[in-house]
Amino acid sequence: MKNSIAERITDFIIKYPPFSFLTFEDVLKIAIEIKVIYLEKNQTLFKINDTPHDYFYIVKDGAVGLLVTSDMEESLIDKCDEGDVLGLRPFFAKNNYLMIAKAREESILYAIPIEVFKPYIIQNQDVLQFLLESFASNTRNPYDKLNKGKLISENIVYTERQSIDIQYYQPIKYTHNPITASGQDIVKFVAKTMSLSKIGSVIIHENHLPIGIVTDKDLRSKIATGLFSIEVPVSKIMSSPVITVAENISVAETQLMMLKHNVGHLCVTVDGTPFSKITGIISENDVIVAQANNPGMLLKQAKRATQPNELKEIRERIDDLIENSLEKNIPVQHVSNIVSEINRAICYSAIKISIEKMGEQPPVDFAWFNMGSQGRNEQLLRTDQDNALVFADVSDEIYEWVKNYFIELSRNVNEILKYVGYEFCPAQMMASNPLWCKSLSEWKNQFTQWIQNPGDKGILMSTIFFDYEFVYGQKSLEIEIADTIYSNINNNQIFFAYLGADALKNPPPLGFFRQFLVENDGEHKDEFDIKARALLPLIDAARLLVLSSGIKNIQNTYLRFKKLSEIEPQNSEVFDACAEAFSLLSRFRTQEGLLNKSNGKYLKLNDLSKSDKVKLKNAFTPIQELQDVIKNRFQLTYFT
Repeated sequence: MKNSIAERITDFIIKYPPFSFLTFEDVLKIAIEIKVIYLEKNQTLFKINDTPHDYFYIVKDGAVGLLVTSDMEESLIDKCDEGDVLGLRPFFAKNNYLMIAKAREESILYAIPIEVFKPYIIQNQDVLQFLLESFASNTRNPYDKLNKGKLISENIVYTERQSIDIQYYQPIKYTHNPITASGQDIVKFVAKTMSLSKIGSVIIHENHLPIGIVTDKDLRSKIATGLFSIEVPVSKIMSSPVITVAENISVAETQLMMLKHNVGHLCVTVDGTPFSKITGIISENDVIVAQANNPGMLLKQAKRATQPNELKEIRERIDDLIENSLEKNIPVQHVSNIVSEINRAICYSAIKISIEKMGEQPPVDFAWFNMGSQGRNEQLLRTDQDNALVFADVSDEIYEWVKNYFIELSRNVNEILKYVGYEFCPAQMMASNPLWCKSLSEWKNQFTQWIQNPGDKGILMSTIFFDYEFVYGQKSLEIEIADTIYSNINNNQIFFAYLGADALKNPPPLGFFRQFLVENDGEHKDEFDIKARALLPLIDAARLLVLSSGIKNIQNTYLRFKKLSEIEPQNSEVFDACAEAFSLLSRFRTQEGLLNKSNGKYLKLNDLSKSDKVKLKNAFTPIQELQDVIKNRFQLTYFT
């Protein structure tokens, strides 16, 4: 008897990959097991932290939005329309959903049982390839050139500023030099070795080449059941062949290999084949641990932290994330976006912990700002902290008491951040300094004074405080300060002239004969100051140009140049070149800092290859053009 409902489902889903790679008969078998789900507008399919479903989904009618939450607000990341698949996370990960799936209109979805579909992944190379390419390229349909979207594998943290699956490139940490056994070894002794060593598997070798593997599962299913005697050679119960992979395999590639071969262990060899020496073993537990170290999990852990030592551990793991990402040539901008999200969460939790330590809630509304590189979302290395605090206006009678509360709170936060790894600012530009912990009215007056009377000190302060980011507290306080700033700088040519002169204080970093301008004396003699001579000219110029153009809410240097390129087509070539130069220079500084456990400010030119020196010099080229733009725009040739 025909199943007309299943046939109608088949007629629909067979038009879309991965079902389009299967026969009608196979799809019909799947369709018989499919459930039809109706969602009303704004009804939720799954939420963040929900246990993964036993189904994945394809949209029949309507649309489903994929959202993340930030500061308790939901942000749309992607929209799945007719024929799009979602909810694939259970194929690739064992932890909970990292997104919200919510109907954007009345929608009908088909729910496909994962266990029903899994055999077709293993048996059909095209189906597997679709999922592999989808996962790798982070799209829900890598073959749809017009409507590529995010595949909701959800194995990373998604934000408005991040569009690359860093998790895909992270090398997995595994057991090196694993315990092995010969095929002639007796099962009883191999089992005893596993028990004493507290391991769940042993690779079986012949002349140091892998020929099989014995796991706890083999002992349970073949020995404990009486199928084989415990006295037989281990070759009788081993699983063979063992699946081999190369060293430095990524987390996601590991997941995919386990899925492809339906195994829980992989043997690592020198060249990834069974014909080279065994160097390690990867278990499903290694994948689970790796998932706990992915950007999404680090962000989640940072937000949930209740102790400073938890935040310190997270920050230490960020260094590995950064280093591995740069080794895989992931763009610095993407790495910065992710690290900034985690850094922000660390600071947020440090404030929460400090409020709890105070023993009483803040007496009035306040807002915490990160400034400098933190405020620009450019802090990859553990440089010093720059921050400030603004609190709501209060009467004179309680002003001192309120300010003292916030100074003490700020001191606690600064101490936690120092413990985490961010040193105190040498110039004391921190919220624990009474100069940077003020009421709203005081801050408004301060900014007005800096802008209307731009002396050298005013310009220095202004440049730092224009690069700020709201982190915690009452957002309206930040908005009021921003309004004060922009009302004061509107058409303020004198202020921009001072700011422009400050942006030109560092000349292009090459001498007349294109030689590097290095330090002449001191501790860093003959080293190149990449921060002062190369990065700051770009940072200062980008800030000046966006402020004078009235561009708001863009603090990041790279994004500032990209926005300038968009609104000034006549200078787009220069601004695009500056954006790319800034990314390259940031990469050099970060790699230097990670290598030498420093702030990366000084490069040892003798340690650089000829190729790297050429890249650096090419990155300096747009600085001269950029400074010419500033001189002409603000008539700084005549400014003294």
